[in-house]
Amino acid sequence: MDNDSVATAYTTVDGDFVRELEIKRSRFITYLRRVESEAEARALVAELRKKHFDARHHCSAFILGPDRTAMRSNDDGEPSGTAGIPMLDALAKRETAPGVTDLSDIVAVVVRYFGGILLGAGGLVRAYSESVSGTLDAAPLLRRERLRILGVDADHAAAGRLENDLRAGGVQVLGTDYGPRLATLRLALNDDPAVLAAFRDRLATLSSGASAATNLGTEWVDVR
Repeated sequence: MDNDSVATAYTTVDGDFVRELEIKRSRFITYLRRVESEAEARALVAELRKKHFDARHHCSAFILGPDRTAMRSNDDGEPSGTAGIPMLDALAKRETAPGVTDLSDIVAVVVRYFGGILLGAGGLVRAYSESVSGTLDAAPLLRRERLRILGVDADHAAAGRLENDLRAGGVQVLGTDYGPRLATLRLALNDDPAVLAAFRDRLATLSSGASAATNLGTEWVDVR
């Protein structure tokens, strides 16, 4: 991704995932987690230091932000450049679509139990890289997009039918809030003038002109 541009979409991991790889009796246990801050990323490292207190190394790498402005890695006692950097490269260079490298808001921690056989610098680089890449292969990913959020008011009696009609037409409904008099549907749409204009026309048809859309700004939304 070009860091000079402002991202309107990126990809992250959908949940927590664990995978173990054994190489020459050393165990490499990889944990992936979706995070939104450096504190959350470091919290996973701390959590795994307690869980795997008897492991020799707890190496880590993380990428944060839609524009991937924060990238960090830690070798945690392995020879410099043999663990954290290969892990970070596995995250940063991962193609989420042909030619697209936009994985972010993700932390990888590889816990290593030493098996007594030295792997050498090249062997360590391959082991840590393959540990993260292999775990990514098994981990479902999801798309996040900056979308326009609209609020649509409707009578309580009409809200359910309107929500179903909008969902059937491919509109993402984030939820419905029921107030004393009206229900308010929160919708997420592509922030494109043509898309929004077409939606307003469709809404007028579905509601017979009874409902209008209010602009509530933009938000990052999980697109499943």
